[in-house]
Amino acid sequence: MTARARTSPVSQRSPARTSPLRRTSRPRLTARRFARNRPALLGLALLVLLFLAAYAGPLLTRWDHRTHDFLNLLSGPSAEHWFGTTQSGLDLYALTLRGLQKSLVIGLLVGVISTFLSAVVGAFAGYFGGWTDRVLMGAVDLLLVMPAFLFVAVLSPLVRGAGWPVFVVLLAAFSWMITGRVVRSVTLTLKEREYVKAAKYLGVPAPVIVFRHILPHMASLLIIEAVIQAGAAVIGESGLSYFGFGVQPPDVSLGTVIADNTNMAASYPWLFFFPAGCLVLIGVSLALVGDGLRDALDPDAAGAQARVKRRGKRGYGAVAEGRRR
Repeated sequence: MTARARTSPVSQRSPARTSPLRRTSRPRLTARRFARNRPALLGLALLVLLFLAAYAGPLLTRWDHRTHDFLNLLSGPSAEHWFGTTQSGLDLYALTLRGLQKSLVIGLLVGVISTFLSAVVGAFAGYFGGWTDRVLMGAVDLLLVMPAFLFVAVLSPLVRGAGWPVFVVLLAAFSWMITGRVVRSVTLTLKEREYVKAAKYLGVPAPVIVFRHILPHMASLLIIEAVIQAGAAVIGESGLSYFGFGVQPPDVSLGTVIADNTNMAASYPWLFFFPAGCLVLIGVSLALVGDGLRDALDPDAAGAQARVKRRGKRGYGAVAEGRRR
């Protein structure tokens, strides 16, 4: 036997052929964890379908949400009117999808704006401390003790002619305080890190330190809060619109559609079933996506740990079954 034949296969491998270890970026790792979470994927698919239905669904019918069909008043679901009609002959399918558009946009905007406010106010209060902290946290405490629902209800008639964007501002202005306090607490810890102190000693401006070195380290918290705030905003907007303090005619939302047909919902259940069903689907989809993001961004969360344990048990069961065979 020659010396070449006695060489082990491991020693014959060329260093150039050895595949190097590839580092996985954090966004890609988060996406993989999210993709392994089936309820989260279901929620995301449901949310995408709701957006498609809201913006592509009206193209499938010839009825507009403002067009009256006086030959079909309070008619049930049919080939002509898929969700039926209201007491004034409005097509409920077109009306529900129009309200779905408005509710989704309001929820998305309120989630983004309120999360941005909480991040900026909480981070600046925690970073600067002193009188800045006292003034900002004093404003937060004042807004926390104010009844937000009553305050929006009082201001709503004053801004009734300004349209739904002002309503978005009102909702966002009263839904960021608790998250702002959490961001402040995290900032108090982060500003003692070495990299933050190094940037400060190098003369980096304070706003740059906050936006470049502090807020990115709490991105997971802010993303989850944005999703939760979006779901809460949809429910809050529907509640205020139901009582007449939210979106005003000629605009419609799911809350106004439900409120306009509440008196006849017992006799004509389709008037309540379809808009309320859309509202439930929005809440469920946002809750599933929020849980999935929490587990993907924080593997130490309780939900993620329970899922890993279940997967481990299934893997052990499959191995044991294979051994028995």
